[in-house]
Amino acid sequence: MAAPIPPSFEAFRQAVAAKPPASLDPGRPGLRILMALAVLAAVVAGVIAWRSQPTPEPLPAPPPSPPGPVTPSPTAKVTVYITGKVRKPGLYTLAMGARVADAVTAAGGPVRSTAMSSVNLARRLVDGEQIVVGVPPGFPPGLASADPATTTLDLNTATPDQLEQLPGVGEVLAARIADFRTAHGGFTSVDQLREVSGIGAKKYEEIKGKVRV
Repeated sequence: MAAPIPPSFEAFRQAVAAKPPASLDPGRPGLRILMALAVLAAVVAGVIAWRSQPTPEPLPAPPPSPPGPVTPSPTAKVTVYITGKVRKPGLYTLAMGARVADAVTAAGGPVRSTAMSSVNLARRLVDGEQIVVGVPPGFPPGLASADPATTTLDLNTATPDQLEQLPGVGEVLAARIADFRTAHGGFTSVDQLREVSGIGAKKYEEIKGKVRV
């Protein structure tokens, strides 16, 4: 059984319930101040929260890719002119990136006993270039690029390699012409070719119009 409440305490409780103490009632001016403080606190809290958000930073641009080797198109072509001591001189079209050796092969290869030391067979071809095969040191460039069918050789200055460009003249016969020239102090006329061993009437007729003294 609960203990009885003293009469004095019960009277105090009823008095408080009937009218709250004046110290607990802030009044209308105090209420306005409290509301203003609450609004100010809310604004300050919002500003702090907004400033505390992380700022996104832009991503750095990706580094440029290093330039790689240019791969020629498989359909690209180069056209070169091959002349000199090859079996089939003329214009040839080859794939981009082909070597001088490929051009010489396309022209039928060098004629026999042709020195290839003056030709860089490993070099890449350049469109529009001229390749001269079997040119000895000191050989006139203009003569190297000329058509053997229209070139006139000087019997007293032509090298054995140049003499081999004459129709029907090979390495052996070219050496005989050079030896005859040395032994006789040079040619004084084209007719002296008939005195060279191996040059008969028919061969003489073929080459007499292509030489001079």
